[in-house]
Amino acid sequence: MINLEVPKKLTTLVGRAHQAAAEIFRPNSRKYDRAEHTYPVELDMLAALLDGLNTSGAGGAGASGVRRTDDDKATGVRNGGNLATVLGAIEMCWGDVGLLLSMPRQGLGNAAIASRGNEEQLARFAGKWAAMAITEPDTGSDSAAIRTTAVPDGDDYILNGEKIFITSGERADAVVVWATLDRNKGRAAIKSFVVEKGTPGFELVRLEHKLGIRASDTAHFRLDNVRVPRENLLGDPEINAAQGFAGVLQTFDNTRPLVAAMAVGVARAALEETARLLAEAGIEIDYDRPANSQSAAAATYLALEADYEAAYLLTLSAAWMADNGKPNSLQASMAKAKAGRAATDIALKCVELVGGLGYSEHTLLEKWARDAKILDIFEGTQQIQLLIVARRLLGKTSAQLK
Repeated sequence: MINLEVPKKLTTLVGRAHQAAAEIFRPNSRKYDRAEHTYPVELDMLAALLDGLNTSGAGGAGASGVRRTDDDKATGVRNGGNLATVLGAIEMCWGDVGLLLSMPRQGLGNAAIASRGNEEQLARFAGKWAAMAITEPDTGSDSAAIRTTAVPDGDDYILNGEKIFITSGERADAVVVWATLDRNKGRAAIKSFVVEKGTPGFELVRLEHKLGIRASDTAHFRLDNVRVPRENLLGDPEINAAQGFAGVLQTFDNTRPLVAAMAVGVARAALEETARLLAEAGIEIDYDRPANSQSAAAATYLALEADYEAAYLLTLSAAWMADNGKPNSLQASMAKAKAGRAATDIALKCVELVGGLGYSEHTLLEKWARDAKILDIFEGTQQIQLLIVARRLLGKTSAQLK
């Protein structure tokens, strides 16, 4: 395997993240997989520690932001901030991805506020746990087709619509809701609004029962004439056709490498467990011999490990670019596409390699195989990521290449 050195200033963070994964996440992984929708109380102390790390500038497991000027240049970049978040997430998801998604104040809504909020909003929502609401019953991967409306009314906006698949939606203090100011003006009219819990008309419809990441709650909300103050709008209130959807999508430049990191962590966990079980079965993996001269199991394992390395390097690259003020939309989508698919493929193949042990609950391999699939779906499906990559490489617009 390729063993890149972790920057010295991040070794403590990575060590602490791995310790938390080993001592809190991994031991409780099966418990909260079985107790779906039960809040993992073990996370409260860890969440307080991460709050302290974020406040001190040492970084945490999520919720950092990429702030950009109108000419797509990053501002206020903290050196190594996104890399710290990615490395921390890899370690945490080696423990359990569902528990990481359940961490208070580390949600995708927090990343949106960090990326798009003004100074007043950053101060006002500091310490809040924010979820993200994009997907709708009739709007899946095409975020530009959002139907939830936001109509100006004096000092407020009135929001109406329905949102599904909201990670930590019930547990969060607020939800960043994507809505359109004018359906006739397409992508440019889509804005994001911070809707605080308890706002009249903001109704929890249900929590979903899921294949994986069961420790994390996934909510369905209905918005019925929800009144949101104008100061809760993130970003420019004007409909800027020239900028289009770019302002809203800046959040993804940061969160897609984070989701890729989650996938890398799950893949590494599966590979390490499989290597252990293969060794117990007497199957040797020899890094000094060609794969085709070894057993079929060893050759397959080496191929999976190479797939993991590619995903890992792409993820670090996307985070490094964000930290150095470089536009990273292409690399963020490449990392998300590669890591999401690799984690799913690796986890399923690891189950197959160890046979009945992988399919049973004697190990966590079957759980990781279930958890991995969502990482290839949310934050933009595999197909959407490949479409974005193609547009970027070919210089095509969304209208030219669908």
